[in-house]
Amino acid sequence: MLLPALMAFSSGDLTPEQVRRLHDALQLEENTPRTEGYGAKPSIAHRPFTDEEGHPLILELARTDETEWVFALWFEKGGRPSSELVENHRVLFRGLIDELGLTLLEIEPPATADEVGKMFVDPQPGNPEEGSFAPVWDLPYDRLDHMWFHLGLPRDAPREVKAVRLREVMGTRVWSVAPERLRNEAEEFLRGI
Repeated sequence: MLLPALMAFSSGDLTPEQVRRLHDALQLEENTPRTEGYGAKPSIAHRPFTDEEGHPLILELARTDETEWVFALWFEKGGRPSSELVENHRVLFRGLIDELGLTLLEIEPPATADEVGKMFVDPQPGNPEEGSFAPVWDLPYDRLDHMWFHLGLPRDAPREVKAVRLREVMGTRVWSVAPERLRNEAEEFLRGI
């Protein structure tokens, strides 16, 4: 079973030459999509390799639509790559995104604030349903330490990454009815940033 160690989501138009540049930089052969496992459908090229421990890994380039690109590093269950290898690929992916003028949308897992993707949809102005329901806090959390998982973050995520997600949830209508203890802890957390 393949699991993602690192995924970088980006958007932008690329010329055929730029797509070839991606293949070259990632050492991928053209027209070699991954055909098995979770997330294989948008794959346009992949390359299996092994890390220093002998764990099988897959480097992949995928295209989710005409202008959205995904760079991914996959591992087999039980063979997670080292943090150093993941960070080296993070640098590689970000470098290629910058070099080709793509817009970084998100990197999972995020290491910096600019890698955090949007979790909540902004309310649309003029939406007739916008004011029709009173917000209700239906989550079982009243402590900030317990809420990180719900926000898609491990407890040991970098503080700046947590701050981005926390500000996002604090900007939603439902935050106004979150437990007072949770709101106080969130404000205290952000004061420490």
